[in-house]
Amino acid sequence: MGMGTDAPANACALLDELGATYERDTPLGPLTWYGVGGVARTLAHPANTEQLAALVERCAAASIPVHVLGKGANLLVPEGVVEGIVIVLDAPPFRTFAIDATRIIAGGGADLERIITASVRAGLAGLEGLAGIPASVGGAVRMNAGGAYGEIGPYVESVTAIEPDGRIVTLDRAQLQFTYRHSNIGERFIAAATFALSPTDDQPALREKLKSVMAYKKNSQPMAASSAGCAFKNPKKVSPKGAGQLIDEAGLKGLRVGGAEVSNVHANFIVLHPGGAASDVLSVMDEVQKRVAAHHGIALEREVVVWPTNEGAA
Repeated sequence: MGMGTDAPANACALLDELGATYERDTPLGPLTWYGVGGVARTLAHPANTEQLAALVERCAAASIPVHVLGKGANLLVPEGVVEGIVIVLDAPPFRTFAIDATRIIAGGGADLERIITASVRAGLAGLEGLAGIPASVGGAVRMNAGGAYGEIGPYVESVTAIEPDGRIVTLDRAQLQFTYRHSNIGERFIAAATFALSPTDDQPALREKLKSVMAYKKNSQPMAASSAGCAFKNPKKVSPKGAGQLIDEAGLKGLRVGGAEVSNVHANFIVLHPGGAASDVLSVMDEVQKRVAAHHGIALEREVVVWPTNEGAA
């Protein structure tokens, strides 16, 4: 990955200088929904936005790669070592959120599902359609998380972000752009976000909406299985059909490599059985892409994020 042999030591020295908490050679599988995969050479826990900004700045200056780990629900880490520094936003400033009238101010590591529940209890409409999406705030905003009942982008009022050079900036609504599973956050690191919601006197209706969305997901998706949600993005620009329908029509439900299998419940989910490996999931993804391209002439794009690893590294 273009890092010298002293890079891990440099990363630790940098973190020591900043006073940041970290661990070495940490398995990442337990921190992801797939539960398998490689290890982080260095796993860091910045204490607040200022320390995160200083860490980002120093890593950029030292050419140390940085990855941010959210809830791990949309992530696959292949076997091997993730070099550089993996950042986890689990300190209180990043994990907490507050309701201020019709706004919710949340740290980048805050749990989206908890925020959705709190918004419904407070009679604030907007996020209930995102029920059942497992994500941190930062991950959800970055990829404009959503589903059949809406996306998070329309409710983001502002984002506190850190530029790759360490500058802390606030991006307001006019500066933010959201499209299908994409935002213009780019290489910035999300420290916090503010959501603007709509007050309603009909809280029971919000609760019913949340329940109906959850019921729909439980009936149409393999919620109990080990997966990372939808494996591929819907190719909206070239087909009115969703990725799941395209995969199903290509006869790929039940396709299995090792412990990974295309779900028979929803073809856009790749589930992992006990004993399976991250490499099995990658093999199934690759095979699905090849066969859908051959059957439909459509190139599916992964929705699951796959981190680079240094395979075979000690």
